[in-house]
Amino acid sequence: MPVQGRVASPGAIPLKSEGDGYFSALVPGMGAGDRYRFRIGDAEVPDPVSRFQPEGPHGPSEIVDPAAFTWTDIDFPGCVLAGSVIYELHLGAFTREGTYEAAARELPELRRLGITTLELMPLADFPGQFGWGYDGVDLYAPSRLYGRPDDLRRFIDVAHSLGLAVILDVVYNHLGPSGNYLRVFDADYFTEKYENEWGDALNFEGPRAVRDFFVENAGYWIDEFHFDGLRLDATQSVHDASDPHVLTDIGERARRAGKGKAILLVAENEPQDSNLIAAPSAGGHGLTALWNDDFHHAARVALTGRREAYFSDTRGVAQELISALKWGFLFQGQQYAWQKNPRGAPALDLPAASLVLYLENHDQVANSGMRERLSALTTPGRLRAMTTLLLLAPGTPMLFQGQEFNASSPFFYFADHEASLAPLVDKGRREFLAQFKSLATEAAQRAVPAPHDRATFERCKLDFRERDTHRPFYQMVEALLRLRREDAVIARQDKDRLHGSVIDDAAFLLRYLGDEGDDRLLIVNLGPTRDLASLAEPLLARPRGRSWRLVFSSESPDYGGAGAVAPMPDRDLHVPGHAAMFFAAVPAEAP
Repeated sequence: MPVQGRVASPGAIPLKSEGDGYFSALVPGMGAGDRYRFRIGDAEVPDPVSRFQPEGPHGPSEIVDPAAFTWTDIDFPGCVLAGSVIYELHLGAFTREGTYEAAARELPELRRLGITTLELMPLADFPGQFGWGYDGVDLYAPSRLYGRPDDLRRFIDVAHSLGLAVILDVVYNHLGPSGNYLRVFDADYFTEKYENEWGDALNFEGPRAVRDFFVENAGYWIDEFHFDGLRLDATQSVHDASDPHVLTDIGERARRAGKGKAILLVAENEPQDSNLIAAPSAGGHGLTALWNDDFHHAARVALTGRREAYFSDTRGVAQELISALKWGFLFQGQQYAWQKNPRGAPALDLPAASLVLYLENHDQVANSGMRERLSALTTPGRLRAMTTLLLLAPGTPMLFQGQEFNASSPFFYFADHEASLAPLVDKGRREFLAQFKSLATEAAQRAVPAPHDRATFERCKLDFRERDTHRPFYQMVEALLRLRREDAVIARQDKDRLHGSVIDDAAFLLRYLGDEGDDRLLIVNLGPTRDLASLAEPLLARPRGRSWRLVFSSESPDYGGAGAVAPMPDRDLHVPGHAAMFFAAVPAEAP
């Protein structure tokens, strides 16, 4: 083990076997800040469990004292799913500076807005000067691009002081193509038994040390950095025939690391396998929540009218949106034409909060035509109406950075790979987008920005001045999050007491049943104005002894709308076009 640093280098120190594939040595005189490498044969490589790579994945590892930071969050309770509002962000693109310190300055405003939980895109160190983070290779080393490890600790400590939970997006389905030195240590980290679209599959069925490398990583982030949970990337590519499954072990290790505080474990799973959040005793993996792609796809089609590639199995009609909120996934084992296979698993009994709902996330913005936000792909009224539905839905809502103020900045795929890899990544990105017929044209392919061009990355950075220039939309989101938090009926997130009815393919209503007639009513109209003299629908009827009072309108001029006459849901129903109206049942005035 060659070493270097503040002390005179002791040269190469032999490691002694501890058994089970582990080796160790005590190097006198070394401490925090010193750097070292491992020598295996002729190769000098970084520590695979390095706590910091100050020169990147190809450089030496640095010793970090994880106990040197003074935490102030001893009483922080963790992340409880009920009532959560998640905010996904990329540390490098969230602020102009792209650092933990700069991001921490924005946390008070996010908390004031009504965000409860931050979801950080992957931080495990990766090569280059910018990237999404999904090609990480040093799973224990937070990226040097955003600051030092203690800067990350300070960011989380600040978040906790404000009442914000923080979860981390982790990638346990593959490692990046550059800077991955695990094969130098042992080829058994990988297996050819399973296919993986991003690289070699990880060998969770192999030596116990391989499994432990990833399971312990889940506990490491929570133990040493006080994260409040994890978002597990693409779990459909975490292949394991063992019993228990490695995802079960990961979840159990993460919760042990929490030492009694609430730990949130969110899975991304393209097939939408509800077993991931079933209890291990029922044959599941015991995670907390799943992303609901079906809601996104139906909402996206409803807003844009575009049904290409993986959007082709949804029609964007009112019934799909009602079903997604009431029953969760739209596909729970039925045939999925796009993949020519059944998709999903039974999920009718899942609690509403266990499904994360979104209109934008890093993938979906980057996969749009020109990597545009929804504001560039639909009408302002429809976007306000659908945002109202998202934030008043019983599921757990997630906003993507800048969505709260209708950011104009795009979000491209960016990755600063070395010269030999960059053209291959660029080509692969264009081929992926070509699944959308409109993006397969020569003109569209020319317009795809090169992932390795720094300008591609820079264009993704948020401009917080838009909180002022886009203030009406920002105020609307603030009002909706306040309503979600303070309205007792909405705050229950009780889908069992939610019922919906279709007015037509572009308009529908939702009735939230309260106690003793304390109901709520949401009318969403994504089409033209409807004037209905009569509608045979009991969900519109006011509760006994009560009247409907308009509480919120997405067409309010305060939020950028054109204004609207308040409809009378239980009489002549006037539903303005491209709008959402929310009503509360209040005691009727005496005649």
